[in-house]
Amino acid sequence: MRVRQRWVILLAALGLVVAWSRPGVLHAVEAPMELQWHQLVPPAPPKPPKPFFAGRGSVDLGKLGGPDDGTPAPPPLPEGRWMSTPSQSTALPAPVVESLGGKRVHIGGYVVPLNFEATRVTDFLLVPFVGACIHVPPPPANQIIYVKVEQGFDVQGTFDPVWVTGTLKVTPTFTGLADAGYSLEAEKVEPRPKG
Repeated sequence: MRVRQRWVILLAALGLVVAWSRPGVLHAVEAPMELQWHQLVPPAPPKPPKPFFAGRGSVDLGKLGGPDDGTPAPPPLPEGRWMSTPSQSTALPAPVVESLGGKRVHIGGYVVPLNFEATRVTDFLLVPFVGACIHVPPPPANQIIYVKVEQGFDVQGTFDPVWVTGTLKVTPTFTGLADAGYSLEAEKVEPRPKG
């Protein structure tokens, strides 16, 4: 009888190991990745090499273009309006790190409430510094996470840091306040000690 009990225990343990090795089950017990804000920005592509001018002697600057190439100079901007003039180039969305999609993460930041009742918040933007999107222009979209907390949580103060744990998605979200490059279904939101 003892041999049979050992086999039953061994097979039961083996069954648990097999069950825990399944992707869905392992994901539930796996510790979240400690995510830092800089990890949300992909590495910059390498810069192209500077042009190399072959040959010896002087370069004919007239062939390179510039102020003496015969084209008229652009008209001067009116005094005091240069900051509000739209750029001629189209703004591209901030690049995101696609490999972070589906990862269970733990990240600290500050709450910018979007949907709330009194102090109970259900939707917010998680940002890396105090006052982002409120007192200063918003950071790039790859530095903003749209967070949805199904059960909601009570915010202590808008300038108090929090820790958020949940599954990160590489899904752009457009809010009236700022564009977020990532979204997250929060499992929990908890106050983060200052300092």
